[in-house]
Amino acid sequence: MVAMEAFSFESVFRPLLAEQEAYLRLYPPGEAVLLALRDLLERDSRLLYIDANERSITFRFAMHLQSHLREWEIDCEFNRDGVEPKRLGHMELYPDSEDEEAKTVFPDVIAHRRGKKENFLVVEFKKSTSHVDRSIDRRKLLGYKRQLGYEHALFVEVGSGGQASITSLEWI
Repeated sequence: MVAMEAFSFESVFRPLLAEQEAYLRLYPPGEAVLLALRDLLERDSRLLYIDANERSITFRFAMHLQSHLREWEIDCEFNRDGVEPKRLGHMELYPDSEDEEAKTVFPDVIAHRRGKKENFLVVEFKKSTSHVDRSIDRRKLLGYKRQLGYEHALFVEVGSGGQASITSLEWI
């Protein structure tokens, strides 16, 4: 039997770059998001490295974000606007389609007040290994701001599948 060398997932994550930190700080929720992303990279890098499901990653981010935005309720894939489902116009997501019926949406992570029209932050995540067009997430974020009244919207791409990093950030 050959002894296996210990492998530390903590050693495979790449911390946020100074430019990324400065970019996040451009808007009020940025400091809390920055701290939550740091926590995600430091404590949960294994999820990124092994290319875990996006929902697992966003759940852990949301847990970290809650500790930095205590005055807001943080939810994952929350689909309610008061008691009604949150809906965006179908054209907002797929502008080439002629179908204009409403489509229920499930934002990855939100900071809001349940049952009230107080929507502070919406965050959409995408893994670097995903083949889904990022423009769909950006259009969703625009829709959340315009139609559902979110003050701030952020797109985050995480490096996954052998890496653990934040590869892209974009305030919408």
